[in-house]
Amino acid sequence: MRLSQFQTSRRRVRRPHGRLRARGPVGRRAVASVQQARARLGVFRKASIVAVALTSMLLLVLGSPEDARAQDGGASTTEDTSASASGEPVRQVQPKEVAREAGAEAERTAQGLRQGFFNALPKLTVVLGTLLLTWLLARGLRALLRRVLGRWARADASAALVSIGVWLLGTGIAVSVLAGDIRAMLGSVGLVGLALSWALQTPIESFTGWLLNSFQAYYRVGDRVQVGEVFGDVYAIDFLSTTVWELGGPERPGAVQAEQPTGRLITFPNSEVLTGTVVNLTRDFPYVWDELVVPVANESDLRYALDLLRRLALEVVGADMAGPAHQYEALLRKARLEGAVADAPEVFVSLAESWTNISIRYLVHARQRRKWKSLLAERVMVELNQPAHAGHIIPVLPRQQVQFLGADGRPPDAPMMRRP
Repeated sequence: MRLSQFQTSRRRVRRPHGRLRARGPVGRRAVASVQQARARLGVFRKASIVAVALTSMLLLVLGSPEDARAQDGGASTTEDTSASASGEPVRQVQPKEVAREAGAEAERTAQGLRQGFFNALPKLTVVLGTLLLTWLLARGLRALLRRVLGRWARADASAALVSIGVWLLGTGIAVSVLAGDIRAMLGSVGLVGLALSWALQTPIESFTGWLLNSFQAYYRVGDRVQVGEVFGDVYAIDFLSTTVWELGGPERPGAVQAEQPTGRLITFPNSEVLTGTVVNLTRDFPYVWDELVVPVANESDLRYALDLLRRLALEVVGADMAGPAHQYEALLRKARLEGAVADAPEVFVSLAESWTNISIRYLVHARQRRKWKSLLAERVMVELNQPAHAGHIIPVLPRQQVQFLGADGRPPDAPMMRRP
């Protein structure tokens, strides 16, 4: 019994090394604390790598007092060698002398760094001038491209790529001027770039998503889109994020239970374009298919109900459906897809548990789905309540069937089966 308890306790101890599991409020708080600690540790690691890389670049640019250290080291080595060669006893170093030597070493180090800075000052001036010219050139080319390209959809993305190219060229020239050893400088730049790319992974992915969306045009301002769990009309697109006016729906929590604005603004990173699914309802063709389901009893005259609902749908949405249907058919044929598109509402039949569903399928504008569905539902309900359809279309009511079974498990009125 004790052995099994010991094995169980060992399994419980090993769980935190894998995936954390929370049981109860205390467990959830513990898991949240561990996750926060891991996140802080990750940030500390990234910051440490960036600090080490920047320090290496700074030491490489300003230089280190290696000559002074070499001279001091050579002198001390010579004195130690001569002392050991003469056979004289080595005298003990006093604490005051150690402090004085340490102060002198610190002073020499500071003097060496200061001298390195003054030696690198002309290069730093050239580097600053190069970066200033790069900034002016990038700004001028950006303004020129915007004026030449005008309102082209990809103007901003093209100007951004040109600016990035100019900055890369200017930075390369500055690095070649600043570095005495270009290989060491390139190594430091690579280390800094690796650290920054790891520390700024999310902003880089968001900027990449913005570039990809700018050239591929997944969505524009004013489109009705669904990106991941966000559904709404695009309000603004920035370099790192996108803002939409939220739309309601039955599968999204909120006060609005249909595709109508909720009044809330939602901002999500552009990296969702790279990792999520983008659904655009209004980019190339602003019309979508919608359905209205009308349940009728199985005892109804099915053909009569189909003809009636088809006629009602044609009266309500038929006139506004013909034109978009032809446009939709042209788009499908251009894409070499199925080109047969109905230019009038259609009705379809499906069987339910104890009734029959008649679905009215029609084509409407994506921003007017609730409007036309409400109008069609109102027209159908008013017509079905007319006395002329009382004997033909029977409404669906809740039904319960009670059946008595005999001792043998069969209904009493069931025919007796002959036994051999």
